[in-house]
Amino acid sequence: MESAPDHIIRWVGSQILPHEADVRAWLYRARLAREDVEDILQEAYCKIAELSQVDHILSPRGYFFTVAKNIALMRVRRARIVRIDSVDEIDRLDVMSDAPSPEQETVARYELARVMRLIAELPARCRQVFEMRKIQGLPQKEIARVMGISETIVENEAAKGLRLIMRSMTEQDRNTKPQKESPRDAARRN
Repeated sequence: MESAPDHIIRWVGSQILPHEADVRAWLYRARLAREDVEDILQEAYCKIAELSQVDHILSPRGYFFTVAKNIALMRVRRARIVRIDSVDEIDRLDVMSDAPSPEQETVARYELARVMRLIAELPARCRQVFEMRKIQGLPQKEIARVMGISETIVENEAAKGLRLIMRSMTEQDRNTKPQKESPRDAARRN
């Protein structure tokens, strides 16, 4: 085997190596033996280092997980004695990628809905300016022309809208965090 070009080695060092611990942990969760995990990682590095180019790889993390998964599946299928739960675990594991997890997507949707509710609660002119400036991305000059107000008012209303939204979010967060009870308050309650 020829040695990998220097740029591939540098790419592996900067884009693949940082994800080794995650891939290792993922393989252990598939109930593979320590030796197998180390062999799979080594083989994955070899396969990646054999690449002639890496420009087509948009998600190095996802690529590393995919290579490791394919090697693990191939090794498990070749084994004479196959623990059925190992194959099942590997098949059930999703390949990690840079895409947000379902939990992250849920939180993001919740936060978006929360911000949209807060925007809807802004005073009418403030809301209209805020939506045109921050959501539609219109320039201040255009908003001023459309609404028949000065650019200074547009700037002030957009800033006011942002302040009100941030203040509301901070207050909501403060009100939803569990308050620590002081020992004195606990004693009074009992």
